[in-house]
Amino acid sequence: MDAPATGRKPSTRKGLVAWCLFDWANSAYPTVITTFVFAAYFTKAVAVDVVSGTAQWGWTASVAALAVALAGPVLGAIADHSGRRKPWILAFTVIAALASALLWSVTPEPGSILRALVLVGIASFAFEMGMVFYNAMLPDLAPAAKIGRWSGWGWGLGYIGGLACLAITLVAFVQADVPWFGLDPEAAEHLRATGPLVAAWMLVFALPLFLYTPDRAPGARLGEAARRGMVTLMATFTHLRAHANVGRFLLARMIYTDGLNTLFAFGGIYAAGSFGFSFEDLILFGIGINLTAGLGAAGFAWVDDWIGPKRTILIAVTALSLLSSCLLIIESVTLFWVFGLSLGIFVGPAQSASRSMMARMAPVDMRTEMFGLYALSGKATAFLGPALLALTTDAFTSQRAGMASILIFFLVGGLLLLRVREK
Repeated sequence: MDAPATGRKPSTRKGLVAWCLFDWANSAYPTVITTFVFAAYFTKAVAVDVVSGTAQWGWTASVAALAVALAGPVLGAIADHSGRRKPWILAFTVIAALASALLWSVTPEPGSILRALVLVGIASFAFEMGMVFYNAMLPDLAPAAKIGRWSGWGWGLGYIGGLACLAITLVAFVQADVPWFGLDPEAAEHLRATGPLVAAWMLVFALPLFLYTPDRAPGARLGEAARRGMVTLMATFTHLRAHANVGRFLLARMIYTDGLNTLFAFGGIYAAGSFGFSFEDLILFGIGINLTAGLGAAGFAWVDDWIGPKRTILIAVTALSLLSSCLLIIESVTLFWVFGLSLGIFVGPAQSASRSMMARMAPVDMRTEMFGLYALSGKATAFLGPALLALTTDAFTSQRAGMASILIFFLVGGLLLLRVREK
């Protein structure tokens, strides 16, 4: 069996499957809480009105993303020298699950606004930080020649996991004449219950990772690991200056990824506020767009090999811009379904081809460092998208104006990518 890119003995198939299953576990949080169900519940039932609720949610997402951008590279560099990643993953998973479970206490009244935002901010930060260490495990586990497929299978399980949790939410709570456990719809208990559901989902399905996936051996003590980590982090930024082409790609990817993340984070809020989607509609739409995103990622895998990742990304970003523009103009709910589900087809390719391009461009002796910067490029300015959306929504008192700000990120990111030389 081929060795992983790090030179270590590859994990068993059981260990790799358990690693992939963690994506299934975690994907319930962004799908159910921050995109389709709880986010819409907050803006429609907790906030004073939809516009102010959208802005408040946006500022919270910005603060959480900024915290990840600041803490992620530092803690990641420390973890590289302390060795083990699973203790970090466990800690952040438990924090995210506890904060999600406490969302049950967010009642449908303005008095719960601050509590909701604080809990979501903590959960979002912990979720993203856990993913930093989870992603860093892959080069130690998979054979070097098969990193792409195992990464893709984990990504696919994430889409399916989000679908499954959404489906349970629909059947058990939203669509049921009598919600499970005798929950009271008048008090929004059937929607508040999504917090504890996601918490249980995360904790249960994360267990295989901790039981079956091997981890690195313990390294330096925390203090020494912190010192070495800071030295390594500074050296990584220094090395990047000698690889300007890679730097241009990371900058482009950082910008269009901001647009992509913001689009997903606020898609449910936009559908609820501007098109009157009910919670049942939002869940069905969430199931549909996760399905089309999964199909798009699988289908464009061959396109990536055929025409190259740069062209694949440009196709995806162009299509996302055009379809997003259509969603800003239309008034018809039917057309929203048509363009919205079509948009999902190009979400997966934009993500998977970006990773493929980084793998092709990174110098062989600097892959670990370059993928560390790749992870940073996905978070360093993640606060800008939600912040600009919140600012624009406030300035124009319009959801559509706020969502239009996403197009700026697609346009600028695509233009910057044109200057990147693809190897």
